[in-house]
Amino acid sequence: DIAAAIADCETHEYQEILEETNVPKRLLLALSCVKKLLELSEIQIKISKEVDEKVKQQHRKFILQEQLKVIKKELGLEKDDKDSIVEKFRDRIKDKQVPLKVMEVIEEELTKLSFLEQHSSEFNVTRNYLDWLTQLPWGTTSDENFDLKRASTILDEDHYGMEEVKKRILEFIAVSKLKGSTHGKILCFHGPPGVGKTSIAKSIARALNREYFRFSVGGMTDVAEIKGHRRTYVGAMPGKMIQCLKKTLTENPLVLIDEVDKIGRGHQGDPSSALLEMLDPEQNSNFLDHYLDVSVDLSKVLFICTANVINTIPEPLRDRMELIDVSGYVAEEKMAIAKQYLIPQGLKSTGLKKEQIEIANESLSTLIKSYCRESGVRNLQKHVEKMLRKVALKVVEGESEKIIISSDKLYDFVGNPVFNKNRMYEDPIPGVVMGLAWTAMGGALMYIETEWTKNPGTITDKDKAVGSIMLTGRLGETMQESAKIAYTVAKQFLNELDPKNQSLLTGNVHLHVPEGATPKDGPSAGCTIVTALLSLALNIPIRNNVAMTGEISLKGKVMPVGGIKEKTIAAKRENVNCLILPDENKKDFNELPKFITDGIEVHFVSYYKDIFKIVFENK
Repeated sequence: DIAAAIADCETHEYQEILEETNVPKRLLLALSCVKKLLELSEIQIKISKEVDEKVKQQHRKFILQEQLKVIKKELGLEKDDKDSIVEKFRDRIKDKQVPLKVMEVIEEELTKLSFLEQHSSEFNVTRNYLDWLTQLPWGTTSDENFDLKRASTILDEDHYGMEEVKKRILEFIAVSKLKGSTHGKILCFHGPPGVGKTSIAKSIARALNREYFRFSVGGMTDVAEIKGHRRTYVGAMPGKMIQCLKKTLTENPLVLIDEVDKIGRGHQGDPSSALLEMLDPEQNSNFLDHYLDVSVDLSKVLFICTANVINTIPEPLRDRMELIDVSGYVAEEKMAIAKQYLIPQGLKSTGLKKEQIEIANESLSTLIKSYCRESGVRNLQKHVEKMLRKVALKVVEGESEKIIISSDKLYDFVGNPVFNKNRMYEDPIPGVVMGLAWTAMGGALMYIETEWTKNPGTITDKDKAVGSIMLTGRLGETMQESAKIAYTVAKQFLNELDPKNQSLLTGNVHLHVPEGATPKDGPSAGCTIVTALLSLALNIPIRNNVAMTGEISLKGKVMPVGGIKEKTIAAKRENVNCLILPDENKKDFNELPKFITDGIEVHFVSYYKDIFKIVFENK
């Protein structure tokens, strides 16, 4: 009983012992309780020994480490970790011209760092913050190139044409040279895809001897990408501009902001509004990043933005930029680009030699006109590379040592032509007129077709004039309104021309713009629609080979439109030799290179009556 009482047993076990009257059995029950206690005691002793051993080992290791630190410190071999980190930060800013306010922040953070424990999370946050602050190029700039000839040579080496862009960069260098100092600018290159907007920025950086940094804002919806995160967030980082300065290690890099017309907008803010501060010359000398929370000078940065269209760029942002139009290329320009740039690049990438291939001029001309009709040269580059790859295969297979690609063999290398003639009608018919359109991809011909759905009659009572117009072809709101204005102008003009002809007042007209799957919008087809309606009403086809563009007012005034270069290029490509343009677009047409305008008869008009005389002549 005494042994069982000493052992720490369960209540039911005590009960069994007390109830058992047989002494040997009672002893066995008590013995089992004592045995359990013995096993438990042995386990506890074993654990206690292991813990003591581990504590002794750790204690010994700690003492040895501390002794090693003291010995190294005495010998001058190593400083305290915190001291070495602080010294590293001080060394970084020793030769930099750090602004006074920034220096105060750095000193404050260094003091804070020295009091923090190395294992605390705050220590790492402060160290990362100081790491960014001390790595920025305070007062460091790269030596710019003020040699106009060298800059001009570099720009011509890499890109054909683009005279306006090159001229603007040379002006920038000239102004910097006269002032003896450089200030940043905000330029925006806009034009169709594949014309070299992004690639020329790299050449400009090389010509100016500036560091180059590119980031795309296409689809960006988070303001923190530009202005950084607050330091309180886990994994916080500065924005793109601070990352740019850290990477380029200079205060005057060239920064390319790509696809600025495709910038997004999300629940985390509007990035286009965040760009306003960065791209404003009056404000960007004190750019404030959310992470750094100190002013950074961006006034020496040359910003270049690229866009396909400018009407999707927010107005305040567009106002801060100097817009430079980078137009598409005509066939002659593409031919020169293919010979001077694309074919040599393709030969280099495929490992072919000049002696192994000969591409006839007729082949290149056919390739450009029947396969690569878009404004840029990206697709032309793909087709040239495709040809050269097939030539490389033939050379390796041993078919021939030299491959000649003539126009009749072009099909074997690049397949069927993508484009046939763009003209739907070789000869004009009543009610159909050729217009000119302009998209982000470049210029194109756009036909306006009209037909009666209800034959016109005569009006005996003016109240019964029930003529109407139906519009099809996926026309946007602006184009639909333009068509309604044109319908009114056509009715009025016809009434003055021939009061007896009441067809537009009584007949129902169906107006269609072909390529029904393509959305169309804008007011520039106004003149074309009026001409198509009058041609239908008079049942007279217009003069052959005439295309026109221009917005029409309710009183018949012809107003200016955009994309004159692209529209002229499209007309020349399709061998249209007579253009009718608004008088106010004369300056745009006169700026075009001679090889584009050669062979084109152009008429500048102010009122619709001038167009009527040209297209119907003596008919």
